This record gives sequence, C-alpha cells and structure tokens, in this order.
Amino acid sequence: MYFIDEKYIETLLQDDKLHDEQFQLDAISKASEAKGLTLEESAALLNIDSPEVLNELFITAKKVKEIIYGNRLVLFAPLYFTNHCVNNCLYCAFRKDNHDLKRKTLSLDEIEEEARILVHQGQKRILLVAGEHPKISTVDFIGKAIERIYKIDFNGNNIRRLNVNVAPLNLEDFKKLKSYGIGTYQCFQETYHYETYKKMHIEGPKTDFEWRLFAMDRAIQSGIDDVGIGSLFGLTDYKFETLGLLSHAFYLETKFGTGPHTISVPRLEPALNAPAAMNPPYLVNDISFKKIIAVIRLAVPYTGIILSTRESAELRSDLFSVGVSQISAGSRTAPGSYKETRDSSDEHTHEQFQLGDHRSLDEVVRDCTALGYMPSFCTACYRSNRTGDRFMELAKSANIGKICVPNAMATFKEYLNDFASSETKDIAYEFFEKEINRLEGNIRNKAGQMIERVDNGERDVYL
Repeated sequence: MYFIDEKYIETLLQDDKLHDEQFQLDAISKASEAKGLTLEESAALLNIDSPEVLNELFITAKKVKEIIYGNRLVLFAPLYFTNHCVNNCLYCAFRKDNHDLKRKTLSLDEIEEEARILVHQGQKRILLVAGEHPKISTVDFIGKAIERIYKIDFNGNNIRRLNVNVAPLNLEDFKKLKSYGIGTYQCFQETYHYETYKKMHIEGPKTDFEWRLFAMDRAIQSGIDDVGIGSLFGLTDYKFETLGLLSHAFYLETKFGTGPHTISVPRLEPALNAPAAMNPPYLVNDISFKKIIAVIRLAVPYTGIILSTRESAELRSDLFSVGVSQISAGSRTAPGSYKETRDSSDEHTHEQFQLGDHRSLDEVVRDCTALGYMPSFCTACYRSNRTGDRFMELAKSANIGKICVPNAMATFKEYLNDFASSETKDIAYEFFEKEINRLEGNIRNKAGQMIERVDNGERDVYL
C-alpha cells in the first residue's frame, strides 16, 4: 500500500507554505495549461480560503475542462441487479445487518426488462451495479446479463457501452469480465484513510483494504483498458481523501502509463439503517465539494469526472461548471426500480442511498441544453479501440474533441429525433443550430454529414 503515503499526505496538510495565496495562484496558473499538478500543488489548492482565489480556481477548472472535453456532458444510468450483500459497511443500506432492507435479485429476464426500459428512454450507456455476494453476483452471471443487455434493439437504439461496478475480482475473473465486452471497470476505495476504512468495514471481504486497493492493478493486468476509481466523501477529512484519490490516480499513470478513465466523487447521503450515512463523520459542505471537483479537474485534466444523482438538480447544475464531464440521469438505485413504481412510504426500503435529483432523462437533457451543455450519448471510443493509452494520448493532447464533437452531436440528434419531448425539442433545436454554427472547417463538415445520416434514419453513426 506504499503509494498511499499517509505520513506524506499529513505533512502536506500541515505545511504552512501551502496556505500562501501566491503559491496557490502560481499553482492555478500552471494548471491552466491542462498539464496537471503535483500532489503538493493539489494540497495547496485544497487549502484555498480566499473568495478571490477560490473564484480563480473555479474559472480555471472550467477552462481546463473545456480545453479537453468542451461543453459536452456524457449521460448514463445505473442498473442494479441485486442488493444482497455479505459485507457490513456502516454507510450503505445494502449492508448485511440491515434487516429492514427488502432484498431482491433480478433474474436475467428482469435485467433485460430493466435495460429495455432504459433503451426506450433513450439511454445508450449503462453502469451495471451489484452488492457483493459470492453465490449471486458471480462473474458468470454478470456475463450472461451483459450478453442479454447487448442484444436489445429498439429501432436501431440499444445499449452501446456497458460499464461494470462490482466487487474486486482475482486476475482470472477479471479476464473473464473483459471477455464479455465491458467498457470501464469501476470500483471505489470508499476511503483511502486506513484507520477510517477499518472502522467503516466491519465484516465481509470488503474489510481487506489492500485487496480492494490493488483491484485496478489486477483489472489492468487482465487487459481491461479503462478503469474508474472514486472516494465516498464524508467518511474522513475531505482534503486527505482527495489527496489519497489523486495518489491512486498518479500511481496508475506511473505504473501503467494510463491514469483512471474516470474518477467519481459521491458524497454521503442518507441510507436506510446506515449509521455513518445518517450522521456523516466529516460532513462536506457544498463549497468544499465544489473545490474538490475543481482540484481533481486541474490535477488530472484528462480524466472523466462523474457526478451522480445523489446531489440536487440545482447543485449539479452549478458543479457542471468546474469540471464534471459525465452524469447519471433518471437514476434508480434499487433492483427492479425502473419498472416498479413505489409509493413514498416504500421508497427507501430497496435502494442503496437516497437520491437528490429525481428528474427524468428528458428533463436532465432539457436543463443541460438550457444551460449551454451538449448532452452526449456517445460510446464510439470503446468500439473504435480508443481506450487505455490511446484515449489518454488524445485527451492529454486536447485532440479528443475533434472526434467527440461530431460523435456527440450525432448521438444528441438521434435522441432528439427518437425520444425527446416537444418541450425539450423546442429548446434543444435552437441550441443545436448554434452549436453547428460554432464549428469550423473539417469538424463542421463531418458533423453535418453525420447529422444528415441520422436525419435520414441511420442510427449509431460515429467516427
């Protein structure tokens, strides 16, 4: 566990030099070139107290995000297939000792039905999620589920990228998971602070800090190109947590030549019979949360930062401006919940945590467009071998946009033609024309040709 150097992180957090405003401004100036930051510079930015310097941080994070990813926001939805779990994690409603949670595991038919509902909403990208159970959420079952989901077709609309968030696997099982055609393998350390980790995980395989920490090593060694890491903010000091998360990202980049494809930043939210979630040990306020996202964007500019529907619609809209590039939309966090409609008294008896954003996919698309962001359903990189180091090369050189812009526009037009409400179309078509007119030269020509093909009935048009 050598790459999470707690003593060094604590030294940084106590270093008076890193509270100096000029040092902080110099770090922001360096970060504006979208080349990343050191752990020391990242620590300095987490210490910002001055409103003026904080504003400069936020402005620069927005600039760097736009250099790499433009105004695009990639959309996806999670699909939970079981809330059975053998772990006892004090922040999670799925924990073994929560006897009030109504347990449910979906059959393959039910998984397909849930995925079909998402396809009919317009989703193209799913994150498959499961509690940890050795007899239920097996790699073989996951493989069968993936196969069923990929076979769904609705007038040319389908799930084109299926990412997976399941418990850490051994090398051979990671190889099997890779063979099923997954996109990104995602797994959160939850907290990088060892003593906090031990306190929060009191029973089950998840008590093994090291096994979880090196899950990404095994995944990459198995041939999975894209991995996603994350922390659950609120379990320990957010400054330590952010530096631990960045230490993991830097380690992966140094060892394998590619950092994490995505970094997720969930914040603790209320969850049924989960003591740490109902009373967060280290509550993270909205300004600090915004700072976390901005610092991650500047420290690892190439990564996709994922924001979940744990947060309110209003806060999510604000956080888009400081570096978020991927968002869940229309999410549910209980098995079978896309099909089922529960009354309010039953709402929280199946789910992993409470949601803050209850908007439908169409409402999220409409609101994003009204704010000037391009909703993207693109999955082209995964199917064009632009993964791992190839993707990182394009992202770090700020060339990914030359491919992503036409692809994003084609998928957005596909959504507008097939699924958008009249209210969304009224806003989106005007926005769409402005975006086309902003493009220049070859990119504009490519985008125009692809959009014409979509309007003529083609689906899944991409570079």
